Amino acid sequence: MASSFARTGKKIVAIGRNYAAHAKELNNAVPKEPFFFLKPTSSYLPSDGKLEIPQGIVAHHEVELGIVIGKGGRDIPQANAFSHIAGYSTQVKKAGLPWSAAKGFDTFTPIGQFLAKDVVKDPHDLRLVLKINGTTKQDGTTADMIFRIPRLIEHISSIMSLEEGDVILTGTPPGVGPVAPGDKVECALTEAGGKELLSLNFEAIQREGGYKFQED
Repeated sequence: MASSFARTGKKIVAIGRNYAAHAKELNNAVPKEPFFFLKPTSSYLPSDGKLEIPQGIVAHHEVELGIVIGKGGRDIPQANAFSHIAGYSTQVKKAGLPWSAAKGFDTFTPIGQFLAKDVVKDPHDLRLVLKINGTTKQDGTTADMIFRIPRLIEHISSIMSLEEGDVILTGTPPGVGPVAPGDKVECALTEAGGKELLSLNFEAIQREGGYKFQED
């Protein structure tokens, strides 16, 4: 299912600073309303793929809950937000320098399988865990989101129409850090009771050719 919405969705909407502890670790102010940036769908990487890190780029992991839009709309009120959701997935967003290019590199949005929304009892009570080479780096809960899912959908759709297959990345808990070529990354999305709902795994490698970042 991951490949189906990766083909049909036109955009990835990535929410920034939606966990207070993550904003604090970056010395950023907690936002007063949701803010976001866009990523191309060409950056998707299916589970078990190879994440290609361009030369000169410092990549960082950011595990997130992804919302898959099932019914498009504009100016969607919070009360109707869940009716526009088809399901969920797990993403690992990669950051680096420079900002604009780094968010859109091919393979820089590893994505898990599609999870139908009916399978998830409460999307605001899920645990996101990311490990690198077996060591836990991020372990957070969606209960700590500053802006909950209905608010995100309302805000985004008041600015731009959401379309079927679009994915909203809801922000990352604290613990963001570097990923280097050779690292093996494991992610898990679990219910509060510990039941694993889905996993996402990939290996980071050095990209050959293509873009190379050079400082002035």
